[in-house]
Amino acid sequence: MSIALLASSGYPPITNSSRWCRELSDPIQRMVYLDLASRLPDSIVSKVDRTTMQVSLESRCPILDYRVAEFSMRVPAAYKIYDGMGKRLLRKLLCRYVPEDLINRPKRGFKMPVGVWLKGALRDWAEALIDERRLKDEGFFNADVIRTKWDDHLSGRREWHYQLWDVLMFQAWLEHSRKQA
Repeated sequence: MSIALLASSGYPPITNSSRWCRELSDPIQRMVYLDLASRLPDSIVSKVDRTTMQVSLESRCPILDYRVAEFSMRVPAAYKIYDGMGKRLLRKLLCRYVPEDLINRPKRGFKMPVGVWLKGALRDWAEALIDERRLKDEGFFNADVIRTKWDDHLSGRREWHYQLWDVLMFQAWLEHSRKQA
């Protein structure tokens, strides 16, 4: 059952095999293409763009230069991944300037504790935005599905914070835009 009531059936390239680049026979190159065609513009670049624009900053990613992208697509997969390690060419180049132990260490990321925040400090805010009557009146989302996910999340049965966050951001935007009108 769909969360969005009026959603279209369009799918991004990653989930629609008819939009895959058939000329790329190498599976690694095909994955790179799919990443460039879907995740990069729809996620990474748009998030950086929104974040920097919000504080009046201009940001550019040098890897997005078309010449770098074209070069990357011409490089054989064996030069990109070797012995299970990715970014082989970049690592070799970087080793000229940076100690190797800094380059080959494991990634150390972080994630925002959105799930915890939704159960705690942001709970009242979220409850107001996804109130069942409000969702039904606005007609954008299936209130029953949203409320089930919300109840599951609050009870700890399932972690739905990623999906709920998207709905909450839309609802917050809608509320803000109505106040501005």
